[in-house]
Amino acid sequence: MILGYNGAFLQRNNLDALAKLNTEQYAAATAPAGHNLVIASAGTGKTSTIVARIAHLLNLGTSPRKILLLTFTNKAASEMIARLQRHFDKKITSAIVAGTFHAVSYALLRELGKGVILKQPAELKTLLKSLVEKRKFYHVSDARPYGGAYLYDVYSLYQNKEMSADFATWFSKNYEDQAEFAEIYADILREFEEEKAKFNYADFNDVLLKMRHELRKGAPLRFDEILVDEYQDTNSLQGSLIDAFATKSLFCVGDFDQSIYAFNGANIDIIGSFGKRFADAKIYTLNINYRSSSAILALANRVIANNPRLYEKKLIVGREGKFSAPKLHVYDDTAAQYAHVAAQIAQSGTPREKIAVIFRNNSSADGIEVALKELGIGAKRKGGVSFFESREIKAFTDIFAMIINPKDMMAFMSTCEYARGVGSALSKELFDALIALGHGSIHAGLLRPDESVKIFEKKRKNYQLGLFDDVDIIGSVSRFEALEFDEFFRSHPVLKHNKITEGGAVFLHEIYKIFKKSGSAARSTTLISQIKNSRLFALVADFIATKRATLKNGKIDEDRKKDETARIYDKCGILEQIAGKYADPQSFYNFITLGAKEMSEGEGVNLLSVHASKGLEFCSVYLIDMAQNRFPNLKLMAMGGSLEEERRLFYVAVTRARDELVLSYAKFDKIRKVSYEPSCFLREAGLVK
Repeated sequence: MILGYNGAFLQRNNLDALAKLNTEQYAAATAPAGHNLVIASAGTGKTSTIVARIAHLLNLGTSPRKILLLTFTNKAASEMIARLQRHFDKKITSAIVAGTFHAVSYALLRELGKGVILKQPAELKTLLKSLVEKRKFYHVSDARPYGGAYLYDVYSLYQNKEMSADFATWFSKNYEDQAEFAEIYADILREFEEEKAKFNYADFNDVLLKMRHELRKGAPLRFDEILVDEYQDTNSLQGSLIDAFATKSLFCVGDFDQSIYAFNGANIDIIGSFGKRFADAKIYTLNINYRSSSAILALANRVIANNPRLYEKKLIVGREGKFSAPKLHVYDDTAAQYAHVAAQIAQSGTPREKIAVIFRNNSSADGIEVALKELGIGAKRKGGVSFFESREIKAFTDIFAMIINPKDMMAFMSTCEYARGVGSALSKELFDALIALGHGSIHAGLLRPDESVKIFEKKRKNYQLGLFDDVDIIGSVSRFEALEFDEFFRSHPVLKHNKITEGGAVFLHEIYKIFKKSGSAARSTTLISQIKNSRLFALVADFIATKRATLKNGKIDEDRKKDETARIYDKCGILEQIAGKYADPQSFYNFITLGAKEMSEGEGVNLLSVHASKGLEFCSVYLIDMAQNRFPNLKLMAMGGSLEEERRLFYVAVTRARDELVLSYAKFDKIRKVSYEPSCFLREAGLVK
């Protein structure tokens, strides 16, 4: 971003950014100065229109440093400036103030001599934590107060959403179970702001707040026009910042039908109220879609028309040619759905990188990812962790590896990460001990230990090297007598290590039990079933689910823990479904480990959540799991979402497709044991009755 500009500019000859615009785009791009809102539906050329608008301003003689372009990513701003450079000298385009709300505000504050020291949220959470820990809450209530990290996030939400009420009032209204602490929290945050001010520290919200404050004080920052991209995604703080610039000409581009970030604080009322907030407001609509076929657009229009219409619009086709109508495939079960979608992709003549599988829920992506891998089809996943890279599958694979390879040190150590009180140093010592007891096999070390082998000997003190902790390493196994171990394991020599806690001993006992049960010649399906149903994996699953369900205030959300546990075992169910194709355990292990590498690093089919797909387009789109409860996601709706937002998500997903759209759902999920009806959106689209 270059904020200075020296000298006049020269327009390049024979290049005109307005020349190829359609009538609607041209009318918007050349609108008179004032408050202009452009409703740019999917695929209608919003970027071209913004670029053309800037070109128009420059052609009129507007100084480039008097133009402010606000985007939601620096990449978007860079791409627009790059397009302008096809028509104007770089000296001109580099003088335009362009970037995200935060980047622009930071640069302008520095120009005003109001520089701040940017700090990451993690650093400021540490500061806030120190202030929280000084306070005493017990005399107010027996309820557990929020920790500093969680309070920081609550405060951030307040800053982005609330424009009038003070923090204590807002907090009491929105967090009733903690309302008795509202005044204490408000005082802590007052002290927090004072401490930040001492050192001129600021986070991203602070940058916007400081910028707004300076503008309201009369900072000499006057732009002839401000352009805002993705206007539907602005939150209340960003909206108030735009207002604070008090520019006489505002050019906002967005689409209320693509407002899908309410969970991040986006306020759809900002774009919805534009016509009422400005007396001179003019609304322009881009309706000609140059991306999707007429049949795909017709389907999108039928569904989104069920949402309230903030402004009149209707997508019309701008492409010529013959394209297939959207297809709906219905399957008896989810596994069949994923396998058939993968088979369709395998047979498609469309380049893999121009194909997308779009999903509402990450669990949907797991099945299709594995199905693609089975056919040797590369994929890249965005909007969720790869099935093969998920923590639970890695842990499952490590247990599997321990069973089939009695010398796999890393599998043993990785598995022991989930044991309470067993760190990496201790797990390495235990592995070495079991290898010694089993003469090269941890199986034999646990099941048939050679007790004549000395595994734990006193080590010499060496203060210089810091090895003084390992002097008295041998403890008594009698300390575990109360635990429910079988008679053989209760006296196992490995339990003599004095650093093994009860949690570690229990974990080792479960490894011992699964080794005892599995044997070395088991089939893949048998091993997977044994691992899935073992107490060992239950401990691992509980560890992972608990961590995922632990809130920032330190509390465990029991409902979320239950859901996370169910998801973990659902993933194991996918392993069970495919294991039959790999009778040899080593072959199955190779599939899983190679899958992890290839799917995480590979190119090919795009696996995208709806949110991750926004702004992209593909020749072929497969929209999977179009079942009621899954899309729309009724659970998320119950947590503060809405059917209108789910419908906007469907609209975004459908309008990513250029030539081919295939929708599908399954009537039954064998893993969850759940039956499904078709999504209400399929009925609205006219695909089912």
